[in-house]
Amino acid sequence: MKIVMIYDQIQSGLGAKDDRNLPLGILKEPVGPTIMMENLLKQVDGKVVATLYCGWGTYGDNPDEVARKLVAMCHKINPDVVMCGPTFNYVEYAEMACRVAADIEAAGKIHALAAVSQENADVIERYRDKIAIVRTPKKGGTGLNEALKNMCLVAKGLVDGADITDLKQKACF
Repeated sequence: MKIVMIYDQIQSGLGAKDDRNLPLGILKEPVGPTIMMENLLKQVDGKVVATLYCGWGTYGDNPDEVARKLVAMCHKINPDVVMCGPTFNYVEYAEMACRVAADIEAAGKIHALAAVSQENADVIERYRDKIAIVRTPKKGGTGLNEALKNMCLVAKGLVDGADITDLKQKACF
């Protein structure tokens, strides 16, 4: 299973909260939470083939254009699934992750999911009927390992076309 990750400036390791205008880019190696997920990814026969990233401010300045470019980059890479997040409680990142995942799913060629915390309730409500949104803790909260495992399991289920109704009830909003 080929996977593309989509991260913000923080999760990509290329900036902090204040580095909002990090331009859209791509990394070919695992970074951020992906490093923590390596053993979990092996369990579902998954491999991250690319990490796309973008700062919150860059996205916020032109969400339609950035989302279009991220979707196009994903189609060019042609993974089996795209994982956006974990976004924790960063609302700007949650909005970007859910929007991009929804746009990817709507295109119908690649599966996508987002992973956000309950603090992003407005974003969750807008997108919960469009994509799988895996529950994550807020930044510094407990349960990150379980959330990362659930991201991998949901991704595998989406790719395999399996009935993941029970998994979504347990792991998603």
